Amino acid sequence: MMPINTITGWLLFSVAVAGNILAADWPQFLGPTREGSSAETEKPLPSEFPSELPVLWSHKVGSGHSGAVVSEGKVILNHRIDDELVVDALDATSGRTLWQQRFATAYRDSFGMDEGPRAVPSVAGGRVFVHHADGILQALELATGKPLWSVNTQEAFDSPQGFFGRASSPLVVGDKVLLTTGGSSAITAFDAASGKVLWSSGDDEASYASPVMLNERIVIAWLRNRLATFALADGKMIDGLHHRPSIEASVSAATPIRTAHGWFLSAEYDLGCSLWDVTDDGRLKKTWESGSLLNAHYATPVHHDGCVYGFDGRQERGMTLRCLDLKSKKITWESPQIRGGTLLLVKDKLVVLTEEGELWIVPARSDKFEQLLVTQVLRAGHRSHAAYSNGIWIARDEEKFIAIRLQEP
Repeated sequence: MMPINTITGWLLFSVAVAGNILAADWPQFLGPTREGSSAETEKPLPSEFPSELPVLWSHKVGSGHSGAVVSEGKVILNHRIDDELVVDALDATSGRTLWQQRFATAYRDSFGMDEGPRAVPSVAGGRVFVHHADGILQALELATGKPLWSVNTQEAFDSPQGFFGRASSPLVVGDKVLLTTGGSSAITAFDAASGKVLWSSGDDEASYASPVMLNERIVIAWLRNRLATFALADGKMIDGLHHRPSIEASVSAATPIRTAHGWFLSAEYDLGCSLWDVTDDGRLKKTWESGSLLNAHYATPVHHDGCVYGFDGRQERGMTLRCLDLKSKKITWESPQIRGGTLLLVKDKLVVLTEEGELWIVPARSDKFEQLLVTQVLRAGHRSHAAYSNGIWIARDEEKFIAIRLQEP
């Protein structure tokens, strides 16, 4: 069980970090607190929906698996068209383009797959931070799109391309932008205003998970070979324990999530899921693991009321959405098998985007699997994480982003 002082400290820290964020923004990967959950001020979703939901707007885009973020009424999109990386800012309610910036790229995927960005942008302090598959980290002005600075992490740290390019979504804490770069620096802190390297630490490769904050002083990063904690002030590695699939051709892509029973990690490639006790000073201890209950291939699960909800299984063989009760360590329900999907939590309901392009609304309850809504909204074959802000759900397929209002603000 996570100590009460840890939970209380995290809540206070979250409030402090969110102090300059509009009430229902979705300003980074996995939302306001990087846990896949909507802002506290969002209204609960209704229990009934029409069979078809009207689309507020759609916006044509190029390649990539990067999801949207929302801040100050602007939706920020990151994608690739031909040999250019494109960052768009749209009006959140109308979809009108507010500004656009384009940057040249020569990135080529080693497996001939999608060559667009994987990492989700972050918005903080009036700046947009984007990290591309080629290792370029950029800062843009949120109001105008004006480029502020750029760092080539491949050149600076010999950051390896990995299997599918770089995919760490920037984490902004105060004046620091944190990124698991890999190469000569496992994790790096950049000055948010200038891009200057404030510290670099560790000698591991980056994984496909993104860093998160344990508390106001300590960062948690699931790297290629280990789970590790680092001091925010100077980057000193506090603790690190080996934790990765034994298969070389594997990735750990789901970001660690905080639960009332400890930190939950999950990956495919025969690793499975585990719970970790992480002390306030950053010491790590694995307390439980299972190789078969919930193995997340690429989508980060969510936690609600003592249960973890997530997709189990390899995309190539099919997945099921599952509910794992952390107290009993049992699966209490699972969905029919599908190709896969991603999900987020709005109060007590899961909002799911399947690889078939379906939108599901599923109550986050442990006793049964129920679908309040199943409707086709996008083309099949995509796997980015959606965003949710002020009652509007924003997601993409290989051709476009769409915005659907699920609740009045």
